[in-house]
Amino acid sequence: MTPNRNYGDRRLWAIITISTIYLHKCPSGKIDSTQFPTANYTKIPYGLSRILLLLTVLMAIEKILVVDDELIIRKSIEEVLRSSRYSVCATANLADAERQLARNTFDLVLLDVKLPDGEGTDLLDRLSHQEVKPLIIMMSGYGTIESAVACMRLGAFDYLLKPFSLNQVEVLVRKAESYRQVLKVNEYLSHEIVGTRDLLGESPAMAHIKQIIRKVGPTDATVLISGENGTGKELIANEIFKASSRSNAPYIKVNCAAVSETLIESEFFGHEKGSFTGATERREGRFELANGGTLLLDEISEVSPRLQAKLLRVLQEREFERVGGSKTIKVDVRVLATTNRDLKKAVENGEFRQDLYYRLNVVPLTAPALRDRQGDIMLLADAMLHTACRSYGVKVKGFSKAAVDALTKHDWPGNVRELQNTIERAVILAEENKYIEPGALGLIHLVDGGSVPGPVMLPAPQIEQSMDGVKPLDEVEREHILRALEITNGNRTQAAQLLKISIRTLRNKLNEYKLECMVA
Repeated sequence: MTPNRNYGDRRLWAIITISTIYLHKCPSGKIDSTQFPTANYTKIPYGLSRILLLLTVLMAIEKILVVDDELIIRKSIEEVLRSSRYSVCATANLADAERQLARNTFDLVLLDVKLPDGEGTDLLDRLSHQEVKPLIIMMSGYGTIESAVACMRLGAFDYLLKPFSLNQVEVLVRKAESYRQVLKVNEYLSHEIVGTRDLLGESPAMAHIKQIIRKVGPTDATVLISGENGTGKELIANEIFKASSRSNAPYIKVNCAAVSETLIESEFFGHEKGSFTGATERREGRFELANGGTLLLDEISEVSPRLQAKLLRVLQEREFERVGGSKTIKVDVRVLATTNRDLKKAVENGEFRQDLYYRLNVVPLTAPALRDRQGDIMLLADAMLHTACRSYGVKVKGFSKAAVDALTKHDWPGNVRELQNTIERAVILAEENKYIEPGALGLIHLVDGGSVPGPVMLPAPQIEQSMDGVKPLDEVEREHILRALEITNGNRTQAAQLLKISIRTLRNKLNEYKLECMVA
C-alpha cells in the first residue's frame, strides 16, 4: 500500500504506525506502565495520551501556506511539498493569504517580502502578535542583511534568498518541523508534569493554603514554601504557577539537594565553553531557561554558603554571569522556593544567609502535615486508590470499614507521600473485586481491640560477632543503613537525611554493600 500525497493519508499513516507500536507493546490489551508512562487518567484512557503525543510528533507540520506572486516559484514549491505529503495552499497576494489564514490554521507559511498588494513584512508583524501563530519563512529576491535582520526581529523563523533550489526549501521545512516538534513535545510534557495532579483537601488548613494561592498566584512575589517531607510542597508551587500570569511561560525546576556542589553553580547560571574540564560547549543555566517564566528552587536550604551570595545577587538585581563568562545576563524570573528545614534556625546557626532568607521569605507558606488535616485523609486515599487501580490494572471495591479506621488513626510521619505508597501497596496486595482490608495496608494499629500486622520488611541480616563481642565497623555501618531504610519504608532521600549524609553517599554505600536490590 502506497500512501497518497494528501493530509488525510499523513494522518492515517501516523495512526496506523502508532497503533502497530501500541499493539506490539500491549498485545493483550493491558497497558504496561513501564512501556507507557503515567498519563492524565482523569481525561483520557491510560496510555492513550502517549499515542496522542506520538501523533503530535509525527504531524508536527501538516498544513503549509505559500505566498508568492511568481507563478513558477509558487507552483514549484507547492509541488515539492505535496510530494512529501504536506497539505499545501498557494496564493499570489496578501489579500488571498489573509482570507486563507482566517479560514484555516497553518503550521508553516512561506511568505514573499514583496507582493503586488503590499509588504510581506506587514503580514509577518501581524501574525507574530497572535497567541497561536505559524512558523514563517520569508523569501526575497532583493535580500540584504538589513532586510534579513528586520524579518528575524519581527519573528521570522528563517530567511530564504532568491534564487534558491527546491532542496533548500525541503531542508528548511524539515528544520521547521523539527523545531515545531520540540515545541509541541515540550508543551505537552509541561502540561502533563504541572497539571495532572490537583491540590486536594477540604480541611481548614488546606482551605487557608488555597486562599493564599489565589491571592499570591497572580502576582510576581517570591514565595517560600516550608514543611515536612512528603507534605506536597512542590504541588503547592505548581498551583501557584498555574494561578500566575506566567502560566503560559517556562516553568523550570531545580532540585538543589540532587546537584553536587561543584556543578550547582553551572546548573543555576550556565557556563561558557572551556570554562572547566568537560565544558565542551556553552550551556544555558536554569535562570536563563526560565526567563519570562517561573523558577522553582526545590530544597533551597541545601545550597552552599558560597553560592548563597551569588543567588542573593540574582534575586536582588535579576542579573548574573555564566561560569567562565564576563557578559552580564539580565533575566525576568519569578522565584518559588521550598525547604523541609527551619530556615530561621539555620540562620541562627550560621548555615543560611539572613539577607537571602528575607529575600526569599516575601510570602511564607507552610504545607500542613497530614496529621494536622485528618479530614482530608480519606479524600486523598480515595483519589489515590482510583489512580493506583488504573495504573496497575486492578479492580477493587474500595476500603473496608476496618481499613478506613486504620487509615484515619495512623499518625502518617511520612505525610502524603507515605499515604500514597501505602495505597499503592494495598492495591497490589488486595484481592480482585473485593474491599481492601487493613492487612493489605501494612499499618500498625489497634482496631476493634485487635492488632493489625505491619508491613513485611526485609530484615537486616544477622552478622556473627567476633570473639570479644565487637563487630567490625563496616558491618555496624551496613546494619545502621538497613535500619534507616526500614524506618523510612525504603525512601532513600529520607534515609539519607536521617543518617545525616548526602543521597550520593548513601547510593555509594548501597553499591558498596550490594544492597541496591534490597530497596525500592
